[in-house]
Amino acid sequence: MEYDVIIVGGNIIDGGGKNDPYIADIGIMGDSITSIGDLKSATSKNTIAADGLVVCPGFVDVHIHSEISLLGGRDQYAAVRQGVTTHLAAPDGFGWAPLPKNLAEELWHYTQFAYGDDEVPLNWNSPDEYLAMFTDRIPANLYPQVPHCAVRLAVMGWEPRPATTDELKAMERLTREWLESGACCLCLGLDYQPSANADLNELVYLSKIAASYGAIYAAHIRYQLIGRKAAWEETIEIAKQANIPVHISHERVDDESAEVLERIDSEDIDLTFESYLYPAGMTHLAMMLPMEYQTGTPDAMLANLDNQTVRDKSLPYLREKLGKGNQIVGYNRSGRYIGKTLIDSAEIENKSIEEFAYDFIQDELAIETFVMPWATTPEENEIILNQTATHPRMMIASDGVYNIPHPHPRSYGCFVQYLGKFVRERQLVSLKEAVYKMSGFPAERFRLSDRGIISEGLAADIVIFNSETVSDRSTWFDPVQPAIGVDWVLVNGVPVVENGDVNNQLPGKVLRH
Repeated sequence: MEYDVIIVGGNIIDGGGKNDPYIADIGIMGDSITSIGDLKSATSKNTIAADGLVVCPGFVDVHIHSEISLLGGRDQYAAVRQGVTTHLAAPDGFGWAPLPKNLAEELWHYTQFAYGDDEVPLNWNSPDEYLAMFTDRIPANLYPQVPHCAVRLAVMGWEPRPATTDELKAMERLTREWLESGACCLCLGLDYQPSANADLNELVYLSKIAASYGAIYAAHIRYQLIGRKAAWEETIEIAKQANIPVHISHERVDDESAEVLERIDSEDIDLTFESYLYPAGMTHLAMMLPMEYQTGTPDAMLANLDNQTVRDKSLPYLREKLGKGNQIVGYNRSGRYIGKTLIDSAEIENKSIEEFAYDFIQDELAIETFVMPWATTPEENEIILNQTATHPRMMIASDGVYNIPHPHPRSYGCFVQYLGKFVRERQLVSLKEAVYKMSGFPAERFRLSDRGIISEGLAADIVIFNSETVSDRSTWFDPVQPAIGVDWVLVNGVPVVENGDVNNQLPGKVLRH
């Protein structure tokens, strides 16, 4: 028999987390795995020798700000080179369809900190029209989620208040439109506008709609407004009231969350979370303002910052939030201070950290992004990361931000760091478990039935890597460094990475739940 591709002699880790690795050949026809076994007598147009290498399912990144960068630019293949073959769209509920052009432009302004200087049409009248933009243009698969920010904005604008009954019904219609277009999840960013204004009633109402489609709920929870522990509790309440599986974005296991996780285990709550396993986040400085001064359109918020009373109330708040000023400038409208710390930038302008930050938000029209280190000590960080890396409810997701001058190192290194640091070096997680947390687990959780597992009849999204050398090279001050040790990545049966190099193929598809 002749195959389009044969992978010969690899050590197969199937992604399900249960079966031990085994050596076999894989035969691929079109976009599917058609045979697994001894294929010595078969022929192929493309035979890949995988002796001594790990062969596993493509990784599924459930939280990644990559949908626009997948269309082109410096970072088009940054995640694929780590083995990521499926990206979930609308992280933090960000999205721009279906919105009138004026609202789409306002939301693009607000979310631009996570997408850089890319230009996009912003004129999509339906979810399907938006998703059609990606056809034949992306190197990896894109899987839609319901972008709550866009749903709420379409119905209520930037109003910082609970929704009325009629407004909830209007949001329901848009949510159903996304779900019927194949969205797998209701996704929210509850520290971001306008999602931050949704009350529990709205979240439960829309979650029940999502649950009726077999979708789940995923959120950047409400850290800024009600505090971390209360935000976990709110998520549990949504799970109970809406009878829906819930997922929490970019979390970690420390004393505070461990206590809640014990309760979740004892009560058998259907909750998972993800982590990128770096001791820093990335967001915009505007999020460090008191929430009451973050509301409204971007222009209205900026105009409000001209008020001296607002400034006087905000500076002490910023001082507490920004601590030592060790945040790193990743992106801004003017290109100033890229790669410098906040404190060094403030000293150049002879300002305090909080004065510089407040002025920077205004000067850059709130288009700015910073790496945000945790407030804990390096020793505490390592304990937390090690605990997180092994937790059974945790899966890997990068929260990568792309096409900005100085990204977070997780954008280029998240998945390979897990394999290199936490599996090979620290030996905290087995290779079988690590692959599961990056492929089978997220695929199962987010209802991706034909990916995440190596099995006959499933999609041929496959990664081939060297377990002895796979590693990240991206650092805090030199983040644009591609992964090493990932030799081959196939997306829908087509090699996109060959012998460690990208080949500019674009076989990615829009997947539908």
